[in-house]
Amino acid sequence: MIPASLREQLEATRGQRHAVWAGRDIWLANEAWGELIVSLQGAQVLHYLPAPETGPAAGARPAPTADDGWLWVTPTPQPLPGAIRGGIPLCWPWFADERFADESPERNGPLHGPARKADWRLEAVDEHEEGVELHLSPSERLHGQLVPRAVIQANARRLHVELVTEHTGETPVKLTGALHTYFSVADVHACRVEGLAGARYLDKLDGFAERVQQGELGVRGALDRIYASNQAPVLDDGRRRLRIAKQGSDSTVVWHPDTALPDDTPAEAGRHFLCVETACTRIDPVWLVPGAQHVLGTTLSRDEDTPS
Repeated sequence: MIPASLREQLEATRGQRHAVWAGRDIWLANEAWGELIVSLQGAQVLHYLPAPETGPAAGARPAPTADDGWLWVTPTPQPLPGAIRGGIPLCWPWFADERFADESPERNGPLHGPARKADWRLEAVDEHEEGVELHLSPSERLHGQLVPRAVIQANARRLHVELVTEHTGETPVKLTGALHTYFSVADVHACRVEGLAGARYLDKLDGFAERVQQGELGVRGALDRIYASNQAPVLDDGRRRLRIAKQGSDSTVVWHPDTALPDDTPAEAGRHFLCVETACTRIDPVWLVPGAQHVLGTTLSRDEDTPS
């Protein structure tokens, strides 16, 4: 679900184009395979909606409305230089406020790191599997030794986002991060996240107490959990089932603040998102040595599209 003002920009798009929304430069595609919007602040995917499948299957679930993409964006985004809440923010080179005392002073930066607020360059747009592939890099250096780049692939069957980190320095560096995905849902309290049963997790709302997930995860109130899992969870909100495949990640973060919503999120809008994040966190940090690289990736697809 995206704000009406962003939907208007998309409706005015035929093919691909650049535009400005909420003070940010954005790139839009409205093509036969589907829709995609990327903000150049943060290299952040704001919207993805594949073209409708032809012919409803017998007993199919109710279809989402035409303007209801797979991702959620707040209707009241912060003004610049604040970050946009929604879509897929890139948390890099640390997740949350996890800064490591054994590293350089540049760790003293914003929550989730500098990448999500930085300006990025769109370096290439290529056709890919009857869809599109975007390559982006930051306009300015964000870290003394690490260099990130983003790759975004979209077509009628899936959205794939990669955050690639290359070590160009001389000493090992500890890295955490996340693809902080805000999914659009009909009602957060009707959602289930499948595939985490039996997984160990840290409960951030209870001092990082360690627990084990009993059965499938239903959302009944505020959640902020880091699951130790490299499996691909499935998000079911009653209308559709989305599979969230992972690459380079042994953590899955599930977050919703319930009624304690951030200032940039109206109460009604807050019912319609759930964050299920592909991440590397304090339970699976990545140590990069000089010359190495790490790829953190997520692939979103309809669960019915996923081969058994």
